[in-house]
This record gives sequence, structure tokens and C-alpha cells, in this order.
Amino acid sequence: MPGSGDLFDPTLIVFAALAVFVIWKLRSVLGMRVDRETPPPARFAPRRPAPATLAPMPGAAPVAETPSRPSGAERWEGVAEKGVASAWSGLDAVAASDPSFDGKAFLSGARRAYDLIVTAFAKGDRETLKPLLSQDVFDGFSSEIARREQQGETMETAVVAIDSATVDAAQAVAGRNEVTVRFVVRLMSVRRDKAGETIDGGQTRKVVERWTFARDSKASDPNWKLVATQAED
Repeated sequence: MPGSGDLFDPTLIVFAALAVFVIWKLRSVLGMRVDRETPPPARFAPRRPAPATLAPMPGAAPVAETPSRPSGAERWEGVAEKGVASAWSGLDAVAASDPSFDGKAFLSGARRAYDLIVTAFAKGDRETLKPLLSQDVFDGFSSEIARREQQGETMETAVVAIDSATVDAAQAVAGRNEVTVRFVVRLMSVRRDKAGETIDGGQTRKVVERWTFARDSKASDPNWKLVATQAED
């Protein structure tokens, strides 16, 4: 009968070592997989662009912060034509009455207001026009819209381009600020009868108009409104 020492098999040591190696390797692989399921931080991810800031327009509340503006001879350059003393002195008065007034931002808004008002008038969109116009101007626009509706007429207008928009006059009287903008515009307009036949228009034409916007700096309503329009011959 063999001795007890003959029961020991050296191959067991090899299998045991191999099992330890396999377990270690599996743990190593599984550990790497878990780590990779979480993506690394995006250190070089592109930034999202900041939302575009729209300039305030007549009919929209002005910016609360006081804008920085140049002083002296260049204070209204690009806003009013040089040599128009009434416009420059008037803008000084408006800025003194309303420290939040920014001439260039106002003109940017006035351009958008022109496009919006002209388009809404052609469509007969009273809801859009109402908050942008004084009561007198709204009544005049609304009367013309009503006339077209009664006649079954339709109107299509597109602002092809606003070639220029400059402050022509400005004043501040008793807390009421008024700024008149001279627009040089190219318009495409077509007016049709109820049968769809063209009454007039259909060609691009140059229009020069003066629009006056007003705002009561003492009132709770901070919005600018269109208070007068005048066509230049």
C-alpha cells in the first residue's frame, strides 16, 4: 500500500496557480470595463454660443443699465447727421431726461419697428399694431384697414431694404421724449381687388418718410410708440 506522501499530486499546484492568474485577469478586465462606461470629462467640448441680444425697439422696454456714450463732438455720430444742430441738441435733451437712452440701439430698434409696422399694416394685423402706435395713429391705420376690408381689397408689402435711418429731430418737453427718424426705404407693394386683380403696385419703389416716436419718461409704461408719420415728396 503506498504511503500518504504518494497521495500528493504536483499538478495541483499548477492548476491552483493558473486559477489565481485567471481570476486576477478577469478582475482586471472587468475593472477596466466599469471605468470606461463613464465617459471622460469633455475638456475640449465647444462652448454653446451666448443667446443673441436684440437691441431695444420702439414698443419694447429700454435697457435698464445706463449706456456709456462718447461725449463732445462725436457723441451722436452715426445716429444723426452732422450739422443738424436741432437733432444733436435734441438728443442731448432726451439723454438727459432718460439716462437709459442709447441712440444707436434706438435706431436699430426703429428699423425693426418700421419693418414690423409696415408689414402688419399691409396684412391688416391690428393686434400687432396696437401696442406700437399711439391711439391717433392706430385709429388712422385701422380706418384704412377697415376700408380695404369693406372693398374686399388685399395688400402685400415687403421692405426690400432700409437704405438709411437717421435721427432728423429730437426733443424733450415736460418729461415727454420725441425722436424723429428719417427713413430711406425700398418697398415692394401690391394692392389687389376682391377678384385678385392688381389695382396698383408691383414694382420696387423708393420711399422717404419721417416717423416720430415718443415716450413719456415719467409714466409707468416705458415703451416707445409711433405718434406721427410724414412722407417726403
